[in-house]
Amino acid sequence: GINAEYGGITPHRYPSNNNMGRRIRVQRQGRGSVFSLRAHHRLGAAKLRKLDYAERNGYIKGVVKDIVHDPGRGAPLAKVQFRDPYKFKRRNELFIAVEGCYSGQFLYCGKKAALTMGNIIPLTECPEGTTVCNVEELPGDRGALARASGKFATVIAQTDDGKKTMLRLPSGKKKLVLSHCRAQIGVVAGGGRVEKPMLKAGRAHYKAKAKKKNWPRVRGVAMNPVDHPHGGGNHQHIGHPSTVSRHACPGQKVGLIAARRTGRLRGTRVVSGPVTKD
Repeated sequence: GINAEYGGITPHRYPSNNNMGRRIRVQRQGRGSVFSLRAHHRLGAAKLRKLDYAERNGYIKGVVKDIVHDPGRGAPLAKVQFRDPYKFKRRNELFIAVEGCYSGQFLYCGKKAALTMGNIIPLTECPEGTTVCNVEELPGDRGALARASGKFATVIAQTDDGKKTMLRLPSGKKKLVLSHCRAQIGVVAGGGRVEKPMLKAGRAHYKAKAKKKNWPRVRGVAMNPVDHPHGGGNHQHIGHPSTVSRHACPGQKVGLIAARRTGRLRGTRVVSGPVTKD
């Protein structure tokens, strides 16, 4: 149409895309389509009970109704039923199942619960060497640490004032948490899951389908230049450093992002301790 504001010619509604490249794979993820999360059949979040008066001062008894599989999760879940301490009703909770847990088992949650497999007690009641899982990082967050199948944390020590507890996490890292944080006694069930070989591509396909995984994953150097910054060339090579800035634009941000160091770890790590004077 004719428009005097633009010299008699109405500009296009959208700019020309002739000079723009394609959106690479990392830009397309998170936009739904084949990258959408398959969460339709999932059972819900596995958490501890909400911290209440019964757990802070005594204990409350629940019964394991069933051990179930949750799609996309390696560890099995336990459906535990409690009586509501305030109303005439029952409360159903989803806990992460520990090794040795069975349907019909009684679980006890609270400060005065016994130190037996499956019970949930605060870290103040756990002696040194106790194997725990599904540990709270902050009091009342209902479980954050050591939740994967076959994983556990170990109580190393209690501070002298009794306010904090030192844990050894599954990664080997040591962490101080408040002693009022709760933990489940035992090891998360489902250990040894990754030791079974896939044997065929179909099983890897269904494993990736249960999660938001892009599988099979094509290498960047095997693509064309329009599809990936590492694509193109007469031989499959990157052609420039694989490290990339933290502030790179989205179509360029592939490879080793904001790497502090690259390459093999050579030599032994020297841990310097405090210098003591004789």
